[in-house]
Amino acid sequence: MQPEAATGPAVEIHDLTKTFGDFVAVDRVNLQVARGEIFGFLGPNGAGKSTTIRILCGLLEPTSGDAKVGGFDVRTESESIKQHIGYMSQKFSLYDDLTVEENIDFFTGIYGVPKAQRAERKEYVLKMAGLEGRRKDKTVLLAGGWKQRLALGCAILHQPPILFLDEPTSGVDPIARRRFWELIYSLSAMGHTIFVSTHYMDEAEYCNRIALMYHGKMIALGSPAELKQSLSDHHLLYLETSDLRDAMTALEHAPDVIDTAVFGGGLHVVVDNPAKGERSVRATLAKANVDVIDLHSIQPSMEDVFVALIEREDKAIQEAAATK
Repeated sequence: MQPEAATGPAVEIHDLTKTFGDFVAVDRVNLQVARGEIFGFLGPNGAGKSTTIRILCGLLEPTSGDAKVGGFDVRTESESIKQHIGYMSQKFSLYDDLTVEENIDFFTGIYGVPKAQRAERKEYVLKMAGLEGRRKDKTVLLAGGWKQRLALGCAILHQPPILFLDEPTSGVDPIARRRFWELIYSLSAMGHTIFVSTHYMDEAEYCNRIALMYHGKMIALGSPAELKQSLSDHHLLYLETSDLRDAMTALEHAPDVIDTAVFGGGLHVVVDNPAKGERSVRATLAKANVDVIDLHSIQPSMEDVFVALIEREDKAIQEAAATK
């Protein structure tokens, strides 16, 4: 089942700003999302991701700037936008006291699915979500991953060309998250545009492009590979030691070491030069009586990119404040 054909970008944003009193939730964001793209909003809680998505869904009016979704203006055509999008928030809008089937029936009515198509759409959603054998179960009995699939199915009952998924996998176990992303890929392959926000670094890898949001601003934009390449001026070492805390303390002022961060059971150490950095790390830890169990060069992960770009932004903010 294909979403309706259309031309132009799926989403266009120009200097989009949203304030609540003195608080700037979204700060002059500019962005275009192509049709059929899986686009990710990555950032910590409070970064402005959900507020931006609510504006794009016609649920909030911007303070200034412009935005179009599917060619419709968010200020003047919000009702048209709602007819052409699917929206799934991290707080699932399902009714626990209804069965799986009753929830689907309810949302076919809410979304105005023609009566002649409702039975077909219901079967499609049940099959997509893997809930064909649980149609009579109360929704409250479903585990989080199954509720998540049902919520996604209900969001696409009216075959919207554009899907907004706001932190859809929050609080769901890793296996359920992976299976959910398989559904996202299948919808993208059918031509749907997917706009998804997340704070899970591994999920960012699944997107065609990512925007990193921080303090309401978009501080980076590109494919996962492009964002990793943005750290090419630094090199990364993985370090495993006999004492993680003492290693971090010792390396804080070590020569040729730019930064260290805990990653799993070890440390990621940022250096300018791999060879010099490795020698400096070994010499510094030897003086601190910390044994090196493993030390080798690695490629940066999205989490490394995330931390580095936010630290870069914080440094720029501090330097700007110091010049005032």
